[in-house]
Amino acid sequence: MHSQKTPRNGLSCKMVLQAVGKVLRKSKTKPNGKKAPAEEKKHYLEPEYTKVRLMDFGLKDLVSLPSKEIDLNEWLASNTTTFFNLINLQYSTISEFCTGETCQAMTACNTIYYWYDERGKKTKCTAPQYVDFVMSFVQKVVTDDKIFPTKYGREFPNSFEILIKKICRYLFHVLAHIYWAHFKESVALDLQGHLNTLYAHFIVFIREFNLVDSKETCIMDDLSEVLCTPLPPHTHNHVTER
Repeated sequence: MHSQKTPRNGLSCKMVLQAVGKVLRKSKTKPNGKKAPAEEKKHYLEPEYTKVRLMDFGLKDLVSLPSKEIDLNEWLASNTTTFFNLINLQYSTISEFCTGETCQAMTACNTIYYWYDERGKKTKCTAPQYVDFVMSFVQKVVTDDKIFPTKYGREFPNSFEILIKKICRYLFHVLAHIYWAHFKESVALDLQGHLNTLYAHFIVFIREFNLVDSKETCIMDDLSEVLCTPLPPHTHNHVTER
């Protein structure tokens, strides 16, 4: 029998989702080792952008397992579902700029991501195709009651941790692509604060539970180091909710 469960949309994560939603509502994958086009200047690392955050809270406290009485798998399921919804929502804000013409490959920094289907067949696809594959796969998994049980007493499958890690790896790819290819659009829409907060929250979460290999996330280590370091109170540039 499970230990006491928390609601799938826990208060802390729900708070972040609601805050982001107010503004935003207006298989294997791996790098293949080949170089993408030469790196451009990383505008998302400029201080005028990195200091913009949605709200001031302790990310470590948000992601830590609240109590030993809370089932770990339930906590991972709750947070992963929330991150899926948030990242899907964030991508939707710039999706009209992410087309087969503008993003002919799924790139982030010096990495090109290929999609691997259930049979292990490698496919090079455009970024919007790749993101569609990711979101369709994750949607299918998180809504499958045999994998993400919602009724008390049902057990999580033995493959649950593997699937959570796979989902988180996919979601990291999407976030990395947004920063690499569509940060200018995010700034134009005045959504960099939401993106920064979401990214930092997600990175702290996957680090807390060792869900994504550091070799996978190292391409964004420079941004992670900046955003996961709390800013002094007087430097916070909060986003105004509308």
